[in-house]
Amino acid sequence: MVDKIAAEVQATRRYVGKDHLDPRVMEAIARVPRHEFVPGAYRSRAYDNRPLAIGHGQTISQPYVVALMTDLLELEPGDVVLEVGTGSGYQAAVLAELARRVYTIEIVEPLAERARQTLARLGYDNVEVRIGDGYRGWPEHAPFDAIIVTAAPDHVPQPLIEQLAPGGRMVLPVGKPYDTQDLLLVEKSSDGEVTTRTIIPVAFVPLTGDHQRP
Repeated sequence: MVDKIAAEVQATRRYVGKDHLDPRVMEAIARVPRHEFVPGAYRSRAYDNRPLAIGHGQTISQPYVVALMTDLLELEPGDVVLEVGTGSGYQAAVLAELARRVYTIEIVEPLAERARQTLARLGYDNVEVRIGDGYRGWPEHAPFDAIIVTAAPDHVPQPLIEQLAPGGRMVLPVGKPYDTQDLLLVEKSSDGEVTTRTIIPVAFVPLTGDHQRP
């Protein structure tokens, strides 16, 4: 799987601006047992470089996309990360390999509970799972050094920008449901200035909950 990710990075280097990902990210991907986060019916395909259904209309993301989004965050060992859209818990596990603490929010209760159990069973004790609407983030633990959103809102949520620490990075897909979406990198400078860069076109399930423009 790691070799397939590396090959896809090469194939998309014109868009992502690099021909390889951080070796620490690739090592984290290699350490996390993806099959543990995949329903039994799909376990034989757990290490294919493709998304898979996890129930409730949700998916576990393509490994290449997980690796790329993680790489774009440029995590350091002491970082605190917010994830919006826990899903299976796989992305949270990858983040937990690289950061000090991961706070992850999932709106679908059965998925959140399953992810919590899986992460605990695998020993990821630096991950906290919350059931709820991630659009408004997790103010009690803000600011975050990095934020990752694994479902697509139709705009960049302002509460998440506010909870991003100066010098922090946020990666998220933005676009209409089941239509063209772009993976965005949002950066906040040390003086609070926010810039946004488009990375690649992507296809994510929509962010549900209170995510429409007022």
